[in-house]
Amino acid sequence: MSAPRATRSTALHAGAWWVWALGLATAASRTTNPLLLALLVGVAGYVVAARRTEAPWARSYGAFVKLGLVVLGIRLVFAFVLGSPIPGTHTLVTLPELPLPDWAKGVRIGGRVTAEGMVFALYDGLKLATLLICVGAANALASPARLLKSLPGALYEAGVAVVVAMTFAPNLVADVQRLRAARRLRGRPDRGVKALLQVGMPVLEGALERSVALAAAMDARGYGRTAQVPTAVRRLTTVLTLGGLLGVCAGSYGLLGDTGAGYGLPLLAVGLAAALAGLWLGGRRSVRTRYRPEPWGVRAWLVSGSGIAVAALMIAANGYAPGALHPPAVPLTAPVLPLWPALSVLVGLVPAFVAPVPARAGGGASAGRSAGSTPSTSSTPSVTSVTSVTSVTSGASAASGRRSGPDPSMKEPTQ
Repeated sequence: MSAPRATRSTALHAGAWWVWALGLATAASRTTNPLLLALLVGVAGYVVAARRTEAPWARSYGAFVKLGLVVLGIRLVFAFVLGSPIPGTHTLVTLPELPLPDWAKGVRIGGRVTAEGMVFALYDGLKLATLLICVGAANALASPARLLKSLPGALYEAGVAVVVAMTFAPNLVADVQRLRAARRLRGRPDRGVKALLQVGMPVLEGALERSVALAAAMDARGYGRTAQVPTAVRRLTTVLTLGGLLGVCAGSYGLLGDTGAGYGLPLLAVGLAAALAGLWLGGRRSVRTRYRPEPWGVRAWLVSGSGIAVAALMIAANGYAPGALHPPAVPLTAPVLPLWPALSVLVGLVPAFVAPVPARAGGGASAGRSAGSTPSTSSTPSVTSVTSVTSVTSGASAASGRRSGPDPSMKEPTQ
């Protein structure tokens, strides 16, 4: 099945990208094998490179990758300075140890740094970095505005707050890149602490301006206004929603934990049903209408299903290959790439082939049509601007003619 161009009607549902990314993140939480984690990062990066758009929020993936590397570095530094609970026999270096009082038993600063402790910290930090990169892939692929349109009416206010928080970092990254490019064009340095401080003030000013404009737009659109519903319905909605969400959390913990898989799935199903009922009842308070609902088509099922399949196969792999998914740090052994878990991770590449192809900059008229705009709407501004310029020019020429008369040097245009 060849992937079509992304238009307004064929664009992938934003929720499908989040389900896919959370599936990869769930798979990353089930292993500490650095080869599998690197494969998950490679899958997420390939899909992002193949299917992200030119929007400002789509450029945040690089920032999440850098954040993951920073987290990995901090984890290694902490293990180097503060030590590790993992015992080891291969000493790398011995640092001067700072004596601590008796109430701080179990905590040390300095001392012997072992290879086993550093390897354990590397595995642990790499898992956390992979989780952040998977979340960054969802931020780079799913449009926050389209995701907000798909939320139930009961979660609209909370969804607006979450979307605003999600778009803050991508807009901040776009502003920093724009200002650094402007400094380079002016022949000024764009790297270093001094350049960062000089860029920080315009970025902060732009963030405040966007906040004021967003607040005015939300107030003009009636944000926060709700319809009147009976008290009993409000209380039942609260009980169902909170109870359902607690059930979903407990069921998810049971599924992701090493024990508790027996009660995890039934509790997750009951909690999900209660939460959906509560959201449906809570949606009666929303007075807003939905324009052009986001379709959830076959491609959305394939994308979200690939992420769920990766998570399910990785959870199942813990039952028959726990040693391969969690290579021991004591004794030191080289990690191996297990065949079937690696193939299950490759299932996450499905969105790179079935998701609609986004429009790229400089694609001409076809790119404009693939972005969802029709030829009539895309050509209207150009015609209007040309007509305006012609009218202004004709008016200026007529005024000049009334003042000074016709110009003898002007010849009659030939037909």
